[in-house]
Amino acid sequence: MTRDFWKAGHPPTLLSAFLYFDIAFMVWVMLGPLGVQIATSLGLTAAQKGMMVATPVLAGALLRIVMGILVDHLKPKKAGLIGQVVVMAALAWAWLFGIHSYREILMLGVALGFAGAAFAVALPLASRWYPPQHQGTALGIAGAGNSGTVLAALFAPGLAVAYGWGNVFGLALIPLGLAFLVYLVFAKDAPDCPQPKSLHQYMNVLKDKDAWWFMFFYFVTFGGFVGLASSLTIYFNDQYGMAPVEAGYFTAACVFAGSLVRPMGGMLADRIGGIRTLLAMYLLAGIFLIIVSFGTPSAGLALAGFMLAMGSLGVGNGAVFQLVPQRFRKEIGVMTGLVGMAGGVGGFYLAASLGYIKGQTGDYQQGLLIFAGLCFVALVGLSKVKTRWRTTWGAVAVSGARV
Repeated sequence: MTRDFWKAGHPPTLLSAFLYFDIAFMVWVMLGPLGVQIATSLGLTAAQKGMMVATPVLAGALLRIVMGILVDHLKPKKAGLIGQVVVMAALAWAWLFGIHSYREILMLGVALGFAGAAFAVALPLASRWYPPQHQGTALGIAGAGNSGTVLAALFAPGLAVAYGWGNVFGLALIPLGLAFLVYLVFAKDAPDCPQPKSLHQYMNVLKDKDAWWFMFFYFVTFGGFVGLASSLTIYFNDQYGMAPVEAGYFTAACVFAGSLVRPMGGMLADRIGGIRTLLAMYLLAGIFLIIVSFGTPSAGLALAGFMLAMGSLGVGNGAVFQLVPQRFRKEIGVMTGLVGMAGGVGGFYLAASLGYIKGQTGDYQQGLLIFAGLCFVALVGLSKVKTRWRTTWGAVAVSGARV
């Protein structure tokens, strides 16, 4: 990473955005790593388990639009403070009063959606400080907050064994409170924040077909990442009879692979172009998902396959957001919300469908194969638009950035 990059923007804000995003994502997906223990305690079916882990993902997806609007009207910092307070209040309620039914766990899942909506705050907060040629790197660093999902998978099952899964909600308030203080002190809004837009202007963005392409591309890359992050603890428990803690460690390894490479995806896209990076990653992700869908004789081989699949999707996440600010720099707040929403919907679809298909067929193969097929649909779609993108809005002479 060059010295020019660190001089180009505001590092305290970038790192505050990363920490906020990281801890928010830890909380957003924590029902997945706790899923085995919660399901046993509440007596949930396979479909209910799938819906339990998918609900925060869908709520986060829809709330990203709300947070995107707040970002444009209140500026990113204030919007982020509001979101963090809501999440801490929800966890305090779950900890102090307890969760006793399927309905209550779904209610908590909806509230945790505000943590998933951190995406629509952290990325504009960081993006607005950096010029086009550093967008991939800046958003890759901020977006590496995906790694919070590793923390959830690594620690939540073990803490649930030691203290009970209900008390894990209370323990999560500790890192949330620390991240809140860092964000409050160090994060600053960029001086050139655009003027708030009317609802009509937001809807105008959806008239641009490029907006829909970006939403679909992120539906696949981020949807695959967060859907698997939410589901793999239950998957390893169901398929290989793993204890929740061991299944959590395997999930953490997969999520770590997808999170670690997101900044690399942004930097690679800055170097060779976001389109070229995405084409390769969709192909690889589709191939690895097909391989794991047929099942493997050992959990170790399944782990390797999922790590490679999530690594490919993680690079793709970084590449998508190298391209978005180039095409929609003036609308980055609303586009981050829309694209992020689509990614969350993709994660909801994958997590919910895996649980449903498992309940109907007894295994996960069809669910994984369908999502692999979506990777190839994205590959074909990107191949169709790449020439137009490169010759219209992506000229290097105009932006100084590679498409």
